[in-house]
Amino acid sequence: MNWKERIVVDPSILVGKPVIKGARLSVDFLLKLLATGWTEQQLFDNYPQLKPEDLHALFAFVY
Repeated sequence: MNWKERIVVDPSILVGKPVIKGARLSVDFLLKLLATGWTEQQLFDNYPQLKPEDLHALFAFVY
């Protein structure tokens, strides 16, 4: 998985934080939700713009 296809860093979006492309959800925000116990399904239910590929990119980015 090439995370660069799904995660972007742009100074004009959230002050340059890494975000999911097209979703304006930051990597650190999603990681915090997962760390507090949210499941992948809860993320998809609450943020329908997220795709499974976005989470794969998120995990590849962190790794």
